[in-house]
This record gives sequence, structure tokens and C-alpha cells, in this order.
Amino acid sequence: MADDRWLVLGLGNSGDQYATTRHNIGQMVIDYLASDVKFSNHKSKTQIADIRVAGHPVVLAKTLGYMNESGGPAKALADFYKVSPGNLIVIHDELDIDFNTIRIKQGGGDNGHNGLKSLTTHFATADYFRLRMGIGRPPAPIDPSDFVLKPFSQPEKRELPDFIARGALAIERLIEKGLDYAQQEFNK
Repeated sequence: MADDRWLVLGLGNSGDQYATTRHNIGQMVIDYLASDVKFSNHKSKTQIADIRVAGHPVVLAKTLGYMNESGGPAKALADFYKVSPGNLIVIHDELDIDFNTIRIKQGGGDNGHNGLKSLTTHFATADYFRLRMGIGRPPAPIDPSDFVLKPFSQPEKRELPDFIARGALAIERLIEKGLDYAQQEFNK
């Protein structure tokens, strides 16, 4: 139904020091989707922007805290707009997928991702959509928790604009055409 509101949440950490890190790729996609609209602060401790995708109202959101505390603000925002987990899309970085690779799925485990863990706890379900933006594993001996908080490498930065644009397109396809169609187009 074209009147069903969607909530699209880009995971990341708030603050300029994190803005260009791998962990914030979800928020980078949100910024791309909202390029023609202005964000406003919401009482749920999020920044939001309203857009439409294929006739559907869509709330784009970025939390104003840390990744591992995303669940509380996201749940408060979903409750405010009366958006069920079935209309929630979370965009996040994924270590277990090569850089510049997108995977879309619904439900599943958190795979050690603290942002997903927080969301699943607060929503009391893992049955929401995920746009998994591959950042790849760090080379040894770099710790993954340090790796995600570092900026992209120079070669990655050259591919990043296209990667972010494809992430935005994947969100649009998921809302417009559904999970199966979006997976066929992007889960290659």
C-alpha cells in the first residue's frame, strides 16, 4: 500500500571525528538519499528527513549518539511514526562482506554488530530489513573494532561515491519492488 510509512535508519556514530569512517557508511547513504531535503532534530535523539519513494512516505533517520545505543532512539522514532519492524530498513557496515558489495536481507543474527544488537533488543525482534554495506575485513594484525572507526583508504575513497549511490538505489528498490526483486538486483 502506497500510504505505508517506512523508516530507514543509517547506523553510525555521531560527531565529526566519525563522519567519514567505515562504521558510518549507513549514515552516508542516508545523507545521499536526503540530498534535496533538510534534516531536523527529533525528540527521539535522532535527526530525520522526510522523502517519498514510489509514493510511500519515508522517514530517513540518523541517531545522535553512538552505534551501540541506536536501539532506544530508533524504537522511540518508530513508535512515534507507528512504523512496525516490517517497514524498518537498517543500513549498516558489514565486515564479512567485501568492500563495495551490497547484500539485502530480512531478519537474522547480529553477527557481533553492536548497533544491530541494540536494535534487536529494543524492538524485541530481529525481523527488520538490513542493507549490509560491505567494508571487508582488516588485514592482520588490525583489530576489527579499530578498523571500523578508521576512514576509508584512498583506493576505497575513489569507489565510495558509486558504492553509496548504489546503496541508496537498493533502498529505493526494496521499498518500491520488494525484497525478492531488490535481492535479485543487488545480491550478486
